[in-house]
Amino acid sequence: MSTYLRLPVTFVKGEGVWLWDDRGDCYLDALSGIAVCGLGHSHPSLAKALCEQANLLIHTSNLYHIEKQALLAERLVSLSGMDNVFFCNSGAEANEAAIKLARLYGHNKGIELPTIIVMERSFHGRTMATLTATGNRKAQAGFEPLLAGFLRVPYDDLNAVAQIAASNKQVVAVLMETYQGEGGVNFPQINYLQGLRQLCDQNNWLLMLDEVQCGIGRTGKWFAFQHSGIVPDVMTLAKGLGSGVPIGACIARGDAANVFKPGNHASTFGGNPLACTAALTTLDVIEKEHLMENAISIGDYIRGRFKEKLANWSDVIQIRGQGLMLGIELPVPCGELVKEALKHRLLINVTSEKVVRLLPALIMKQAEAEQVVEIASEIIGKFLESQTEVAIMRDKLGSFH
Repeated sequence: MSTYLRLPVTFVKGEGVWLWDDRGDCYLDALSGIAVCGLGHSHPSLAKALCEQANLLIHTSNLYHIEKQALLAERLVSLSGMDNVFFCNSGAEANEAAIKLARLYGHNKGIELPTIIVMERSFHGRTMATLTATGNRKAQAGFEPLLAGFLRVPYDDLNAVAQIAASNKQVVAVLMETYQGEGGVNFPQINYLQGLRQLCDQNNWLLMLDEVQCGIGRTGKWFAFQHSGIVPDVMTLAKGLGSGVPIGACIARGDAANVFKPGNHASTFGGNPLACTAALTTLDVIEKEHLMENAISIGDYIRGRFKEKLANWSDVIQIRGQGLMLGIELPVPCGELVKEALKHRLLINVTSEKVVRLLPALIMKQAEAEQVVEIASEIIGKFLESQTEVAIMRDKLGSFH
């Protein structure tokens, strides 16, 4: 169906941070499948593990015990400090599971309309529940009526959440992206998550963190919440967890870990042997190759070099990031930069209309990072120069009239 405005390129091969199209042209990938291919393309350890598993067993269903699923669950709860995991196939499904979990948690407490606090500019998926939770009217348009049971507040505004706590007794949870991706690569103040944790504890709410884009080492820690020293009640993962093989996870602890009972929720493909092999291998490689440390050092390098290269452009609003989750906010919509970068054989993205988003693979080396900075800085500079010329022309025409 006509659901995508695809760019005019077809990739047929990848290696590391490089992709080749069907004409043999080579591209530098600074998007990694939208934060999916953290190990880069065709990592030999992942390819070997998937081939071996495919030769043994791909799928049985959750009617039976799955050895690799149990191993992956143990690994994830150990890394996160949480208790148990539900496996599915995508970030939207993981968030859908979290929303269902929160509603059941509320009903078990006798709350008639369990309500979840969500954030402006958020993105949680395109199912009806996750679409309703998403803070993007463009994504929601045409799919009304949306679901009841959500209250929206500004991101990084603790007072707004506190005001709801004082007046609404139907609230059962807060759902938010630890770091916002689609909404513009936004990061909260360091004490924001700590304040939310305190509010949730005081009101017996669940703190549910969507780490679909920012989790699995991308920010320099296994999970972005670990930068703030708190632990959520529920966390969702997908994207980078399987390095391109579809897998999602809804992880819970404490009271939240015991909400679902047999029959409450399920997935046909979730956590099958092949997907869990991909995730286990991904975690192994990140650890063995010290890729979280690399994400910090290369991310710092990229931000520093962009600040140098774009220093003469005072209208660059902000260059921000954590690890290899990076955003360059410009003063005007800049979607055309995606096609311009493609002409220069560089893959980037623009989100929230004005933010150039970079999500390189965790394996990126400094020389490759320098190429990203050189190409992106050049096209951003030319774009801003053209915008200045347009503004001058408008002023002259205005004066003439």
